[in-house]
Amino acid sequence: MSIPDSGPIIVLVRPQLGENIGKAARAMLNFGLTRLRLVTPRDGWPNPSAGPAAAGADGVLANAEVFETLADAVADCAHVYATTVRKRGVTKPVLTPEAAAKEAAVAVGGTAFVFGPERSGLETDDVALARAIITVPVNPEFGSLNLAQAVVLCAYEWSKHAPAAGLVQPPAEDALLPPAPQEDLEGLIGHITDLLEPRGYFEPYSRADVTHRTLRNMLTKPGWNHLEVRTMRGVLTTLMRKPGPRER
Repeated sequence: MSIPDSGPIIVLVRPQLGENIGKAARAMLNFGLTRLRLVTPRDGWPNPSAGPAAAGADGVLANAEVFETLADAVADCAHVYATTVRKRGVTKPVLTPEAAAKEAAVAVGGTAFVFGPERSGLETDDVALARAIITVPVNPEFGSLNLAQAVVLCAYEWSKHAPAAGLVQPPAEDALLPPAPQEDLEGLIGHITDLLEPRGYFEPYSRADVTHRTLRNMLTKPGWNHLEVRTMRGVLTTLMRKPGPRER
């Protein structure tokens, strides 16, 4: 699969486990991001544990760039966002992933989303390099996100605001078929009514109108398509038949 080399750069600062780098690459490619930069990964690079965890995002790993410092990794970026759960004594604008993604989608010049090591997150000096801070609104009693989760949140939000990403929401199979015309629904309702009437379903007749109305509301509420209506009528026709020797 070929994906344009565009969108924000994902920068992982001092990542600890190869598996987590691979999972982050997978999260990136899910939403059309391909540029990965690593700052002094603990176990060096390349890391044999990253590939299996990437689950097919091998191109992202193969093109990953390694830098000695965060300053070097973002030197060509005009917009740098540091992801952290707290400000760490640095006064900067604090944005949600959505707000940062909106900015990144229209930004002129390179953009980087920076993520810290799994155990401790970004240091104060790391955050100081950023233009703004991204903080995810999470449960204050349990604010821990793993690295791939943090990456996928930012990548997903960016994909929503970047039409050029070329991502397509696959339609549900049922959504491909338009709702059935009213004539088809009336036929289904009449079919069911004809089956129920001789069996006393609408008794007592003093409440027959209410029962008819309730039945109609039930059958028009789901928004059947023509294939579903035809299938249901086939079921009803089958139920009307007397069972043969194999069906008893």
